[in-house]
Amino acid sequence: MSDAAQALSRLLDIMARLRDPVSGCPWDREQDFASIAPYAIEEAYEVEDTIARQDWAALPDELGDLLLQVVYHARMGEEASLFDFATVAGMIGDKMVRRHPHVFGDAALAPGQWEDGKEQERLARRERGTLAGIPTALPALLRARKLSARAARVGFDWPEAKDVAEKVDEEIAELKVELDSGDRDRIADELGDVLFTLATLARKLDLDPEACLRQANAKFTRRFTGVEQHLAERGMTPADSTLADMEAAWQAVKRQERKA
Repeated sequence: MSDAAQALSRLLDIMARLRDPVSGCPWDREQDFASIAPYAIEEAYEVEDTIARQDWAALPDELGDLLLQVVYHARMGEEASLFDFATVAGMIGDKMVRRHPHVFGDAALAPGQWEDGKEQERLARRERGTLAGIPTALPALLRARKLSARAARVGFDWPEAKDVAEKVDEEIAELKVELDSGDRDRIADELGDVLFTLATLARKLDLDPEACLRQANAKFTRRFTGVEQHLAERGMTPADSTLADMEAAWQAVKRQERKA
């Protein structure tokens, strides 16, 4: 048995022990699919964050945390006589072979082959409609990108990115009109349109809107921390500063970044 197979077998045994109804961990025994699901999402984001920071020493640990979520669900599936880990591994193996006929078969690589394969799988699951099968639990910006991409596959799309940028301007103008109305429901609706169109613009530019927003979050965090440091050098804090004071500090931080 290879080292990888031995390590995986040990992990599966550890999870079975944790879930043992008599000698297992009380917390692990009481979990179910719904209660564990959020942890899988959290661990996936931690993997992504580790990669973004290029912390290669920490990546195996974070990948292990993510793998544990798969093992956890597989164990609960086995306990309920629904499926087991072998089912999970076998199905993804079959899917990879099926979606890569140019590697595992004699077919030539064709444009759109991956998406065409996914479409055939959706039809086999009797999922009808262009937008079928896009999980509602996805982060909203990511789901917006996927929705617009799926619609684009059947021709419902703008020709160029600049056309989407013009649509962003149009949606912002509509939002400004509603800001004057004070109707929160209509404001929320128009703001949603702005965000959806921005996600579409990201797709047209071949960018990930979630990654773009994470980058903006990191930049804001870095700059606001710089504002606090700038104010501290003058014996001030944001709480006892005016907006003009903080804006001056913000601009100073930006100037420092440009010089770096």
